Amino acid sequence: MGFAMNVLETLALLLVFSLGALAFVAAILFVLDRIQTEDAIRRNYPVIGRFRHLFSTLGEFFRQYFFAMDREELPFNRAQREWVKRAGEGHGNTVAFGSTRNLNVVGTPIFANAAFPPLDDQFASSVPLVIGEGARQPYAAPSFFNISGMSFGAISKPAVQALSRGAKEAGVWLNTGEGGLSPFHLEGGCDVVFQIGTAKYGVRNEHGGLSDTKLREAAAHQNVRMFELKLAQGAKPGKGGILPGAKVTAEIAAIRGIPEGSDSLSPNRHLEVNDWGDLLDLVGHIREVTGKPVGIKTVVGTEAGTQGLFDAINARGADSAPDFITIDGGEGGTGAAPMPLIDLVGMSIREALPLVVDMRDAVGLHERIRIIASGKLVNPGDIAWALAAGADFVTSARGFMFSLGCIQALKCNKNTCPTGITTHDLRFQKGLVVEDKYKRVARYAKGIVKEVETIAHSVGVAEPRLMRRNHVRLMQDNGRSLPMSDLYPPAVSVAAK
Repeated sequence: MGFAMNVLETLALLLVFSLGALAFVAAILFVLDRIQTEDAIRRNYPVIGRFRHLFSTLGEFFRQYFFAMDREELPFNRAQREWVKRAGEGHGNTVAFGSTRNLNVVGTPIFANAAFPPLDDQFASSVPLVIGEGARQPYAAPSFFNISGMSFGAISKPAVQALSRGAKEAGVWLNTGEGGLSPFHLEGGCDVVFQIGTAKYGVRNEHGGLSDTKLREAAAHQNVRMFELKLAQGAKPGKGGILPGAKVTAEIAAIRGIPEGSDSLSPNRHLEVNDWGDLLDLVGHIREVTGKPVGIKTVVGTEAGTQGLFDAINARGADSAPDFITIDGGEGGTGAAPMPLIDLVGMSIREALPLVVDMRDAVGLHERIRIIASGKLVNPGDIAWALAAGADFVTSARGFMFSLGCIQALKCNKNTCPTGITTHDLRFQKGLVVEDKYKRVARYAKGIVKEVETIAHSVGVAEPRLMRRNHVRLMQDNGRSLPMSDLYPPAVSVAAK
């Protein structure tokens, strides 16, 4: 009995002490909140006003995990992320009890199943498609689905390593992003697309211009198959790349040719390119120096602006054309960018892709210029829609980030990514185990290809690139769907000079 009383007395004393300590802390916070002048809520409601910031911060977490339905979130909903997760883990992606997708939303693609689809022995896999037949070293790209540009710097060393190894296993290409070619892009042995941004990272001279010597050094790598000249990306059309100084390590600075710890800010355009003619000159120069296919990446702003490119090509001849055009949607991407640019600038890929495909075909350049679609295309239906709309290839960045374990924490622009994908903090990077994640990258890529082939077979064609716009119906605001071929009729070809 005496022992029990002693325990109770001790607990009571601890409680009194704890309450006293809390009161003391609350008193200090009360005074601090009253005298500070930056936050009106804390000044008017000392101590309890601090909970507003706490709840605002936690609100994002609670919405994602507890309150948002499977199809509600942006930029990617739970259903999209879970599909990638299951594909990366090699689990089946069959579901029960019907679709959770609202098929009445305007613009929703609905694939038109064939009455008599091909039998099992009538299916065919996609064959390699050649890019840059006129280059000294054309590229026969084996897969219609590939990895879009993510710079070493924007993403971490283990993330690049896992993507490189996964790309090799899946037979897809890996785009370097504008941060230059690192050893980690090459170590997996995959095909690599070297992206040249406006700052020319990796191929710049001491003045920031293009170095032919470094171009030749980059092209000397057998795995570097193509070069992509980036004009704009979906996250920030009209503004150059942004890599915060906190993420510019000594290693990244050496690869990019910039000071360590300083913000890496690219110009908003290539300084030597003032019009479409200058752009074609630069494309031709890089192709001549490297001997490899050269294309451009851009975001469509206006029909007239983009038509100027094809007018310039038509005036010079087909040999002057870029070997491919990557169309990025204005929906925003993985990179750090001002919100007005992410939200408001640039055409959506859903509008831009058919437009550019028709412009290309109208001047007779269907076989000369390959079209690559990019921009929030992460699930099989997205990729199948893009191929039916006229794309030759589709690339994804965020889909592969999800396969690496991205949880959409929205920390890409900071150095605190909890999954180790977009941070250079070793404490977080240790969670990204390359030996495991590269397998998920490969399984995701293979899963996409398999499921897109399934859609293609359902609409009655042997392989995905045989899908056409008449195989897709788009939901309208009156509750009816119309064939995409009615909304975007095929262009009438006029041969280029």
